[in-house]
Amino acid sequence: MQVRAEQLPGQLAKGGLKPIYTVHGDEALLAQEAGDAIRQAARAAGHTERQVHTVMGAHFDWSSLLGAASEMSLFGDKQLIEIRIPSGKPGKDGSQALQRYCEQAAGNDGILTLITLPRLDKTQLSSAWFTALDGLGTSVRCDPIERQALPLWIALRLKAQGQEVEPGEAGQRTLAFFADRVEGNLLAAHQEIVKLGLLHPPGTLTQAHIEDAVVDVARFNVFKLSEALLTGNMARTLRMIDGLEAEGEAPNLVLWALADDIQGLWRCRQALEGGKPLPMVLREQRIWGPKERLFERLLPRLKPAALARLVASASTVDGIVKGLPHPQWPSDPWDALRRLATQLCEQAATP
Repeated sequence: MQVRAEQLPGQLAKGGLKPIYTVHGDEALLAQEAGDAIRQAARAAGHTERQVHTVMGAHFDWSSLLGAASEMSLFGDKQLIEIRIPSGKPGKDGSQALQRYCEQAAGNDGILTLITLPRLDKTQLSSAWFTALDGLGTSVRCDPIERQALPLWIALRLKAQGQEVEPGEAGQRTLAFFADRVEGNLLAAHQEIVKLGLLHPPGTLTQAHIEDAVVDVARFNVFKLSEALLTGNMARTLRMIDGLEAEGEAPNLVLWALADDIQGLWRCRQALEGGKPLPMVLREQRIWGPKERLFERLLPRLKPAALARLVASASTVDGIVKGLPHPQWPSDPWDALRRLATQLCEQAATP
């Protein structure tokens, strides 16, 4: 059974622990909190003896793990066995061992197992070993909190410690300010929320309170830049580019993200001009997920001439990044990237 990280506490509170809990995902804070909640529930249920096995490389001794699952505690206590697989790839032997482990765990109520994994791809999620783990127990997916969901996440965390922002538009601006400062860095967001709980008593927090307390700890991701660009959010786009520059990101990687969106829009527009329906075009160009919805909104109103100018601009910036200046463009690669991003944002924002 699969649950989201925020659903886990409610499930654990109902009692009746599952034999196996599998925590997977690349959001460190949520994975840490999920693991802590499972350990606490295990202790409360009498699982006082703990073993930790870390699978590193191809030479892990899976037989020792299978032996641990079949042995009784020396003191008759219930056990919590943790299996950590940092690579997310147990290999052929590990796959078979995990399936046998599930068979053993199904008939042993004296053992509760916690397995931690990184983010898994579609192939791993449909593998025999993961299917066996999920079928016997509960799998908890710990994905990053997307930018649009971050203000609500912050508000709920503040509420849990007895605090809230002002009602109405003022509160929404405060949450947006907070989210901008911690975007992409959920652990830092958690730390800032805890700090607010220490600095201020329960009650209402104003934007001034949060501005004074919250530092700019955003960790920008070049792959999130598309969302800001394709929604025409100029302020967020330029702030993200400033952040990427400050973090030492390579300008050619940022250019790749910009050019990929521009070329994708251009190819899709050309296909539409050729008479193909939009769903077919997006499928052929392998546009899916959140970007698919953004393309669906943009493509019907973007003119081929405007996209052709963007393609030419991207080619110019490619030369600047490689050290080939252009008389009508800034010589600094980051300034050129800002100008290109501004052009794309303006087209995306045009009704």
